[in-house]
Amino acid sequence: MMRLLLLLTTLVTVFPAQAERPSTFREAKRLMVGIYAQHPASFYCGCPLTNIGKKLMPDLHRCGYTSRKSKDRRYQRIEWEHVMPASWLGNQRQCWQNGGRKNCRARDIEFNKMEAEMVNLVPAIGEINRDRSNYRFGHVAGEKRQYGMCDFEVDNSNRVAEPKEHIRGDIARIMFFMRDKYNIRLSRPQAALYEAWNKQDPIDEWERRRDKKILAIQGHSNHYITKQPRD
Repeated sequence: MMRLLLLLTTLVTVFPAQAERPSTFREAKRLMVGIYAQHPASFYCGCPLTNIGKKLMPDLHRCGYTSRKSKDRRYQRIEWEHVMPASWLGNQRQCWQNGGRKNCRARDIEFNKMEAEMVNLVPAIGEINRDRSNYRFGHVAGEKRQYGMCDFEVDNSNRVAEPKEHIRGDIARIMFFMRDKYNIRLSRPQAALYEAWNKQDPIDEWERRRDKKILAIQGHSNHYITKQPRD
């Protein structure tokens, strides 16, 4: 009996039970709220977050965030940003050609898996999420601040967004994960930029903790985090 109990304990430790692997974007967002309740800060701007019911709300005053053009409350709430944009995941799929995101959600199981991928989701202020749109990441000349103290720039003419330095490695490792797992193409210039960002911004403790929490739910983690040694 003791041997059986020891065996069961070992199995639970080595193979943790999955809480509930999300099959839709809606389910994934709900689960991400629970993860970020333990690290309450928005991704791009670092604004403190408060857990209100099933949602996270940012405290814009405490992080010095200033809305660029809109006082609409919908732009000041937290939205779940796809670091690799959903349009990049779907635009080469037949469902997207025949009806865009809504059609892919209704007809394509693989798209739903990609859209619900928790590794790719981060909490962002709604205005930032919408202004970034599906722009690639890169460097924006001039560093004009449009969001108060938030170090995030958008160049609409060139369709480029520039994040702050200490999350660039996080972005790079997410992009590489999505490329490998879901066979999404990255251009050579993009890949080269992310290689540099991966080296310049090493993995921090929260990134490791976040990855472990996602692993416990999804059953897989970002190998660009788990396979890199600690500093």
